[in-house]
Parts: sequence; structure tokens; C-alpha cells
Amino acid sequence: MPAVGEDPPGPDGGTALHGPDVRIAQVALRFDSPGGVETTVLELSRRLRAAGDDVQVYASDLEDEAAWRRGPSFRAVVDGVPVHRFPARKQLLPGVTLPTLVGLMDALAESGVDLIHAHSHRYGHVLEAAAVARARGIPLVVSTHYHPPDPFEPRWKKLLLRAEDVGFGWTAYRRAGALVVESELEARLVGEFAPAGRIRVIPPGVDLSEWEREGVEPGPPLPERYLLFAGRIASNKGLPLLFEALALLPGPERPPLVLMGPPWGETEALERRARELGIAGQLTWLGAVADRATYRGVLRRAHALVLPSAWEAFGLVLLDAMAAGVPIVATSVGAVPEVLEGGRCGRLVPYGDPRALAAALQELRRDAEGTAARRLRAFERVRGLDWATSVERTRSVYRELVR
Repeated sequence: MPAVGEDPPGPDGGTALHGPDVRIAQVALRFDSPGGVETTVLELSRRLRAAGDDVQVYASDLEDEAAWRRGPSFRAVVDGVPVHRFPARKQLLPGVTLPTLVGLMDALAESGVDLIHAHSHRYGHVLEAAAVARARGIPLVVSTHYHPPDPFEPRWKKLLLRAEDVGFGWTAYRRAGALVVESELEARLVGEFAPAGRIRVIPPGVDLSEWEREGVEPGPPLPERYLLFAGRIASNKGLPLLFEALALLPGPERPPLVLMGPPWGETEALERRARELGIAGQLTWLGAVADRATYRGVLRRAHALVLPSAWEAFGLVLLDAMAAGVPIVATSVGAVPEVLEGGRCGRLVPYGDPRALAAALQELRRDAEGTAARRLRAFERVRGLDWATSVERTRSVYRELVR
């Protein structure tokens, strides 16, 4: 992929970005809520504002688009970033939901911004942002956060989603001056239907300074040597697979499992499945943990992080575990093999194979030397994946387009 243009090094060894501050509209479906896209938009926005750019976020009133649940209330300013909210409208096509934001186009057209940065793929707000960018001659950047069709989708649904891919490639993505992706895999997938020459690979990051703080961090009482799942309790996270893997382990080798993350419509079914498998007593459900110090405390104390997902565009929680020095077991899906360097930074197993996952969990203890080597390599690798680097590279893309 084409390299992002670089400015001369700054006094701290980072990139020194010159020129006037830029007025930027970050456009996303959801904001100030859990999720990888949401975290990326927040980190990018607040760090750009700290660097002097005028950044404002334009988002819907949805708290959960899967359940189509609107938030009861949202903050007007999040970490110093002003947020504009718009009612989401569900545009129904056969088998497809394409939400749009009522009033978004008028607000963007009247905003006076120098650049629009839209996030996500197959969402109406991306098309709306591209339409305003075209009409007003405003540079456009799109971060696709691409997710291919799930393997269990019926053939007609896969064909329909592919048609959407091509439609976005011929419309919004041809208007964009740059398409930002998070991994080489995403670059290849998006390049199948979008202008490959405009793709920029910019991985997200982790706040290393947050994990370098010393002292005992708070946390609820938890069992010893627990495995941790951290993320939304959602259908694409592979939790039934993890439950089956735990049930396969002999009783003395079966560690407790702590689940930390907001419910996403799957908790009742998962609790029922855990009872069927006879492991319900070994599960601890923490729910969403908003306090970062508590989150760090729970993660640091874990015996290992387990991410059994069906797909991960990147997997930000992996970076947290790497920075915390916690061993990782994850399914080899999406960008996870890139993040974990093909297994050098954590154990990889195929998705859908509970026996392979159970064996990997056993190896955490049986192969202590291999676990320690992966943990050390992960800690070294994450040094190059700081949010500061990601934001600097994104800001360089903005400077290329805003002249």
C-alpha cells in the first residue's frame, strides 16, 4: 500500500506536523459507547483536539443499532470533544438495514469544516458524508472498519452484502481522497471493490502511558487464576465456543472464567448454555466496566485473555493485554494473526474448534516457557502500536488532502 507522507521528525522523535490547524468532522453511527470503532473515533478526536485541530463528532442517537435502542441521554461534550446528535432512521432494504442520520447532511454542509472523516462500511451516514463532500468540494477520508459477511450467512445474504460493497466502492469510496484501513488483510479485502491506490494502512493503538502507571489498581473480588473475556457479550464473539472448550477440560484443570463487557442481547442464551454444559458456577459476569482503573485491574490479574471471536477487524483488547503483559489465546480470524504476529505474541486456534481451544488453554500452564516467550514478544511488539503514532499518521493524511 502507498506509504503515508511523512513530515520532519519533531523534538521528541515523533512527527512534526506543520501548517494551520484543521477543522475536522468525525462522522460515526455511534459514539461515547462501547466498541472498537467508537474507541478509535474517541481517541482520534480527543488527541487531534489536544494537538490544536478543531474536531467535532457527528453521530446518531443510537446506543445499540442491533436492537435499535436509542440512548436515553448523551453528553454534549466527551473528553473535550463537542458532539452533535441526529435521529437515526432505519432504511430497510431486503435483508439489509442501512441507517441514515436525519439532518446530518445539512449540518455538515453548514459546518464550515476543512475535512470530513467518516467511519464504518455499509452505513448510510458514510454515503451522506460523501454526498456533502462532493457537493461542497470538501476533502473526504473514510475509515472502513471492514467486516466481510459471516461464514454462516445464507448465500443470498452474502451476494447482497457484496453488492453493497461494490456500491460503496463505486460511490463514496471513489469520492474519498484516502481510505484508512487497520490491517494488511483489510487492505486486500477493501481493495477488491474500492480504489486500491487510495488505501492507507494505519493500525489503531493503545495508550501505553496508561499501562505504565504503578500502584495497585482497584477491582472487584475475583477467583484466582481466572481466564478473562473482555468485550461486548455479542453473537459474533464466539462465547458458546469458549463455553464448550471449558466444558471439555478435566475438572481440576478447568479455570474460572470472568466475562467483562456490556450485554448485547446474548446473555440469557449464554447463561442457559452454561447451565447445560455444567459450567455456570465457574462464570463471573461483570457487565460493562466504565472505570479505566478497574478495567486495568481486572485485566492485569487475569491468568490469560481469551478472544474466541468469529471475526475481529483488529481487536483493540489484544493491545491492552499485550501492554499489561497478560498471555493471549485467540481465534485466527480477521486481523488477529497480524496483531499477534502469526502466533509469536499469543496462541492462535481456528474458529469453531472447541477442542483446539481447550488444548490451547491447557498449554498456557503446561508450556510455561512458551507462554512466557509469547508474553515477552507481545510486550515488545505493542511498543510500536501507541495511539500517538496512529494519530500522527492519520493527521499526515489530513495534511495531504487539505491544502
